[in-house]
Amino acid sequence: MVLKPAPRGIIFDRWNEPLTENVPAFRVALKSSDFFTRSEAERAEVLRALRETLGVSEDELRERLETADLATADRIVLAEDVGLEDALRFKKEALPGVVVEEGFRRRYPRGPSMAHLLGYTGLAAANDIERDPTLQQNDIVGKTGLEAEYDALLRGRDGTLVKLRTATGDVLEEQEKTAVEPGKSLRLTVDAAFQDYFARRLAQGLSALGRTSGAGLAIDPRNGEILALVSLPSFDNNAFVDAARSGERAAILNARAKPLFNRVVSGLYNPASTIKPLHALAALAEQVVTPETEVFSAGYIDVANPYDPSRPSRFVDWKPHGWVDVHSALARSSNVYFYTVGGGYGEIKGLGIERLRAWWQKFLFGTATGVDLPGEAKGFIPAPDEKEERTGEIWRIGDTYNVSIGQGDLLVTPLQLLDYIAAIANGGQLFRPHLAMDEMGRETLADLTPYAAELREVQAGMIDAVEKPYGTAHLLAELPFAIAAKTGSAQVENNAKTNALFVGYAPRERPEIAILVLVEDAKEGSLNAVPIARDVFAWYYENRLR
Repeated sequence: MVLKPAPRGIIFDRWNEPLTENVPAFRVALKSSDFFTRSEAERAEVLRALRETLGVSEDELRERLETADLATADRIVLAEDVGLEDALRFKKEALPGVVVEEGFRRRYPRGPSMAHLLGYTGLAAANDIERDPTLQQNDIVGKTGLEAEYDALLRGRDGTLVKLRTATGDVLEEQEKTAVEPGKSLRLTVDAAFQDYFARRLAQGLSALGRTSGAGLAIDPRNGEILALVSLPSFDNNAFVDAARSGERAAILNARAKPLFNRVVSGLYNPASTIKPLHALAALAEQVVTPETEVFSAGYIDVANPYDPSRPSRFVDWKPHGWVDVHSALARSSNVYFYTVGGGYGEIKGLGIERLRAWWQKFLFGTATGVDLPGEAKGFIPAPDEKEERTGEIWRIGDTYNVSIGQGDLLVTPLQLLDYIAAIANGGQLFRPHLAMDEMGRETLADLTPYAAELREVQAGMIDAVEKPYGTAHLLAELPFAIAAKTGSAQVENNAKTNALFVGYAPRERPEIAILVLVEDAKEGSLNAVPIARDVFAWYYENRLR
């Protein structure tokens, strides 16, 4: 009986551009009924030849043999992609128990550009079978990314062919026992050409700074469709489906920069000033301030120190801004304004940590979005009792000030961050971000449209960040369509490093795209993210909106 592998379903982008291919290939297997009846010396010689030719380690071979379920499958697949030259060599040498079968190898034409989205496939391991008991050891399954998330859809079912032979081994007849069922295709929301450009432009921006780590994300605010998702450094997922590239696989797995880590869905970051639109909305909705309320920024505020009155605690702005209201505070990114509306100062009481927490939860911070990718992190929203239990220290006003400007213990994923900005853009609908065009669809996670009036004020402040000469994203004003934006510079590792952030959406009246740019360990804070965002918006305008 001969196994006939099912071709895996093809993954397409939103314009039906194929992102995966199935390439005819050979795979090498051990026929257990022949191999295990051989002497120990013969088996050792066969395994040595397999290690040398296939480039697999002794540990990998041992795991395949030890976990084999010989009750359900007589063949143990050792390598799913073997070149023609090696396949012919195995056939010629006729090693005891070694058989060469025809099959398919996955190929990813766009390589690193799409690696974190698509992931890769591999032979089912013990943990895969434990998770899905319907799997068998020789099955090819999705290991990471969308290949794993939609494995049941993409995989299909192998067929079997019975060959009737004469006593001398000649084939008399072939009979199909079970038919092959090809895997189903998967169409994504991702725009492949845009994804390629975003990845390339972000990589250029990082390289110019001498940096390697960052993230890029684009979402359609009208429905939560992910248009592009970039995590750098990336890797070539073809290395994980090509038997001859074992050295490259090892280098990727052991790299200090962690290229397999998806920063967009799994990375946790301080949002810095990109959280300020949310806090502005909260302060307006809770009537802590009105749109006309002004706060004076001298460049800092001092809070009395009860232990040493001569040494007050100082909380700094990034520069003196003078009198600012909610619009100019967002445009200028005034820390003093948001210290005041967040923690209170002078005659303004402030939201306080409990109301801040309530508003974070309105936007579902601290909760996974449910995006259709493995490994999503939930983020972390701090609380006074949690801090005291963890550190033994009470929650202080300084803690509230810090989280009010997106510092301190508040942590979000880039995906959560842009999803909330998309809700600001569309007038209050928080959609589930998703990648599968047909399997997921538009789904509302939270409805903040009752705050329409307050949202319009926040939008006006984000528009001023671009249009006003003093706006932190004024560089985008030169583009041929109107953009609303917010920048951020997060101090991390005890202020030793700064992560640069940009979030924005366009066109501002009827938004069709929201983007995020993150540059880890930036040299000049948000100034390093804005030029990348400008070029990404420009590409999308010229190629998709114009």
